[in-house]
This record gives sequence, structure tokens and C-alpha cells, in this order.
Amino acid sequence: MPMSSAASHPWIMPDWPPLPGVQALFTTRAGGVSQPPFDSLNLGDHVRDAPADVAANRRILAEALQQCSPGARPVFLQQVHGCDVQALNASTADGTAADACTSSQPGQVCTIMVADCLPVLLAHRHAPVVAAAHAGWRGLAGQGGVGVLETVLERFKADVQAQLARKALKNEAATNEAVMPAWCADDVQAWLGPCIGPTAFEVGDEVRQAFVADSAAAQACFAPGAVPGKWWADLAGLARLRLQALGIHRIYGNDSSPGWCTVTDAARFFSHRRDAAVLGSTGRMAACIWLG
Repeated sequence: MPMSSAASHPWIMPDWPPLPGVQALFTTRAGGVSQPPFDSLNLGDHVRDAPADVAANRRILAEALQQCSPGARPVFLQQVHGCDVQALNASTADGTAADACTSSQPGQVCTIMVADCLPVLLAHRHAPVVAAAHAGWRGLAGQGGVGVLETVLERFKADVQAQLARKALKNEAATNEAVMPAWCADDVQAWLGPCIGPTAFEVGDEVRQAFVADSAAAQACFAPGAVPGKWWADLAGLARLRLQALGIHRIYGNDSSPGWCTVTDAARFFSHRRDAAVLGSTGRMAACIWLG
């Protein structure tokens, strides 16, 4: 899991083929000012942490982003475990309700907060468009096989096609040849960040049924739990299946191995499932992707 010392913090940098103008990172819990149990780089403003500490932590992130890309601005969504997608622009305010976002404007940083749920980052190999999604099991499952990944990719595709059309018009003006590049899902690359792992995510029958009802292949992502009616779920594996079904095969990052589990690595990651019952709450990390 490649690390970065950006702004003196040990943040995780996606290990995927670099794309011109695309930057991304995933924060860990280290390097902020919050006190226990939110120590220390908690970015969530809804978890009972001191508001001044959260604001300071968000400034730490914003300043680090601006060191990479002057003018970069993280947009913190109000995530509700749904499937709504927001296209970011200069007027998009923090607190906008959505669980995924896209950006085709430099400096507008797609930012997803997590503490066990799966962050998914998307980038296009030929068009300046990026996206991020918050994939808890509810948002990932969605309804009738259409969840947050299917929804964000629909908007992502529209943004990519608009960018490709602009590029085609410029080429036509320069060469008098009209060539419209076709959309191809294989031109999309995805990065899956840390999340609750398959040996820590125990769920009931209703969660398993939400996935296997629409995909027989999803059965492979569930192992019998310790008691009847309980299952160990592979959240990252379920996301990979959904992405592959959408034609996306350039998938990097979380491969469901132990090092990616937020629950078992308390030194690096916040975990709602691990901490909330004992400590009352936990902090939030952020996955960010932007053009800059």
C-alpha cells in the first residue's frame, strides 16, 4: 500500500497507472489535532468531535491538497448511504446531500468520508473526468441491481462523453475531420480504498439476499458466519463484481487482503464497527480525487 508524506502525513496514495492531471489520496487517522477517541485526523463533523478540531483537521487536508494543486478545494458531502450523485462545481457547498460525486473542473476535489464503508475512486484514461463514491452495503446493493456504482458511472459516462465531444470539435476545427471518440468502459480505471474486511464484516441474511437476488456471482462474496443466519461479507469483492459487470476491469487497490481492513488496523484507520459500541463514536477518513 504505497504511502505519501504529503504535508508530513502518512497518507495512502492509489497504486494505479498515473493519468495526466489526475491526483488522488486517502487519509489515515494520523496527523490531526482531535483528541481521543477521534485522534487525530478526524474529518467528520457529525461524530461528536469538537467542531474547532474538525475545522482544523479539514484545513490540514485543504492545505495539503493546495500544495499539490493551488486552489484545490475538498467538497465534503452529507452522505446518507444512498445513490444520489452530485456534479461538483465552484458553487457546490459542503453538506450537499449525495453519496457520490463527479468533477470535470480542475480544483474541485471529489471527497468521500469513510470509517468501514468502501471508498471508490474513478478516473478516465482519455477525458478529464474523475469521480468518487461512498459504497456501504446499502448504497452498493441499491435496488434491483442498481446502486451507487451504477448511478455514479451513468453520470461519469455523460461527463466523459461531453468532454470527448469538446475534444472532437477542437480536432475538427484544426483538421476538418469529424471524429467522435466512442465511450468505452475499459477506458475507466477504479481504485478501491480501505474498508471493513471479509473476516470482520458479519451481516444477516437480508444483506446477503440484497446482493444474491440480482447476481448469483455475489454468493462467492459471503461465507457462513458463526451462527445460522449470519454471514461474513466481502464488501470490496462485491464492489469488484459490480464494476466488472459494468465493463470496468482496470481495478486497483483493495483486494480484500488483511492489510486493507479498517477494523483490524486500529493504529491507521478509524472503524465504526470496532469503536462505536465501545467508545460511542469514531472519526472519519477521506478519499479524494481531483484534476489539477
